[in-house]
Amino acid sequence: MVTLLTINIDPVLVHLGPVALSWYGLAVAAGVLVGVWLTLREARRKGLPTEAVADLAVWVVVGGLAGARLLHVLDRWDFYAANPGLILALQNGGLAILGAVLGGTLAGGLVAWRQELPVRPLSDAAAPGLVLGQAIGRLGCLVTGDAVGRPTDGSWGLVYLNPGALVPQLGVAYEPVFLYEQFWDLAIFALLWLLRQRLPAEGRLFALYLGLYAAGKFALTFLRTEAVWLWGLQEAQFLALAALALAIAWAAWGGSSTPRARAPRSSR
Repeated sequence: MVTLLTINIDPVLVHLGPVALSWYGLAVAAGVLVGVWLTLREARRKGLPTEAVADLAVWVVVGGLAGARLLHVLDRWDFYAANPGLILALQNGGLAILGAVLGGTLAGGLVAWRQELPVRPLSDAAAPGLVLGQAIGRLGCLVTGDAVGRPTDGSWGLVYLNPGALVPQLGVAYEPVFLYEQFWDLAIFALLWLLRQRLPAEGRLFALYLGLYAAGKFALTFLRTEAVWLWGLQEAQFLALAALALAIAWAAWGGSSTPRARAPRSSR
């Protein structure tokens, strides 16, 4: 059975003077908005200060975008060293999701710590929105041809024909790894949504999100054809292992399921 989907859509949705609005940018923006909305909803349910969380979300988004673009540029440094004017061309696609996760987590954690906000409950409130936002953002790859996998035998895959697509070669069937990752993200979201009121220890929901996403990313990257760094593993897989280690540490540190009882004050 031959199952091919041909994509011949211009990645640029509309040109507004010197600014180009792309399908990729639209999908990322939708993912960010939904992720922030759901995080604020969960923060309100947990009794967290929503105004402070909204301000914090700005730093998370900025850190996530910076980390995502930085990792993408470093991963393809030969190209961007020869074309430095394209480093900030986000409308063309090119955001490394693991960079977004790590960059957003680092920025959010630092700002929350400096503002003396409860970091672990905040991380739990953010987890469902983060992974749902990632799933929505992956829709942009369907048009741009970003994050595809290896070529297939032609019986299954996506074929891109538009010259603006980011695939290595037009007219070739590629495995839609970004769709696999999107399905994995949605499965993680469904699990987090079911467990968000059942995991007693603060921080465990975020640790579960990060660990499951990292494990899926590690496995799915075997379907990609990026440069191998060491031991047959690609850059994204080493970062996935780092994220998995971070998830384990976050779950183990301060993960008591019950708050410590305070000693009663002596009456004098």
